[in-house]
Amino acid sequence: MFVPVVDKNQNPLMPTKPSRARKWIRDKKATPFWKNGVFCVRLNVDPSDRYFQEIVVGVDPGSKKEGFTVKSEAHTYLNIQADAHRGVGKKVEKRRELRRGRRSRKSPNRKHKQHNLSNRERIPAGTRARWDWKLRILQWLSKLYPVTHVCVEDIKARTVPSAKKWNQSFSPLEVGKQWFYTEIRKRWALLTLQGWQTKEIRDRLGLKKSSKKLAETFDAHCVDSWCLAYHSVGGDHSIPDNTDIFCISPIPIRRRELHRQNPQKGGKRPRYGGTVLGDGLIKNTLIKHVKHGLTRLAGINGKGLFSIYSLDGKRLTTGAKRTDFQVLTRLNFNYKGGVSSPC
Repeated sequence: MFVPVVDKNQNPLMPTKPSRARKWIRDKKATPFWKNGVFCVRLNVDPSDRYFQEIVVGVDPGSKKEGFTVKSEAHTYLNIQADAHRGVGKKVEKRRELRRGRRSRKSPNRKHKQHNLSNRERIPAGTRARWDWKLRILQWLSKLYPVTHVCVEDIKARTVPSAKKWNQSFSPLEVGKQWFYTEIRKRWALLTLQGWQTKEIRDRLGLKKSSKKLAETFDAHCVDSWCLAYHSVGGDHSIPDNTDIFCISPIPIRRRELHRQNPQKGGKRPRYGGTVLGDGLIKNTLIKHVKHGLTRLAGINGKGLFSIYSLDGKRLTTGAKRTDFQVLTRLNFNYKGGVSSPC
């Protein structure tokens, strides 16, 4: 395992060995910190050298699980298995139904707007959320490692030969993929491989992919992302030198709604959702609880008590007091465990 390193201005440098990171921390030359579950060090002095190697991120997209691998020619720095971002399209459709329903009863609502999106280039909300999740992971990794290339396994929409051409060009898969590629080219060099090419690389190296797609193992998805990264930068070793995986998932943010979908007692519809809890507290904040340790702040009830969840999304309690926890930092996603500290 290698430790990500940043300079005084938070610019990423080449990762270092754990032994060297421990020495820097002991000599006060570096300060340790955590970045969304990954242990890092920040140099307090100017680096002796700013030599950079090519570092590539291999991306294996999927419908439910996805794989990311950060690799240079010599080492594999990080393997990530992420849950795909799903369900946004259905939420947008439900919001539209509720908004239309409010127009037929006594309830606050906005007037019907003229449809002016028919001739504009836009991406559906569900498609944008799915591909923007991948882009946010790449942006997070670029803050830890000096990423130079991104290699993505190219996926294609299933088409019917007898149908017209529009069934491919209008596919959400194709639209989202092209937007994703455009955003990658703005920051990194983009490489793409077809699925059969990834399989050829895997077979040539003697690696096997698990048939259990939902398993949290290296063989499920990260083996493909590692092959993509290996194809881009090469290396002396044909067997992965690091098969540990870091599992993450998007935080299920409940956006602020005008009121609950179903009436409560007395036919009342209280307001629901939002991220601001008051007193400077925000949902999805990493906190340290006196009993449960590192947890995530999830909500507040009418009695001033807080709901806290574990980092893998399980509810721990709904009766936490403000004096029982310490606020640390905002979270971008849920994660299980974390890349352990070498110190």
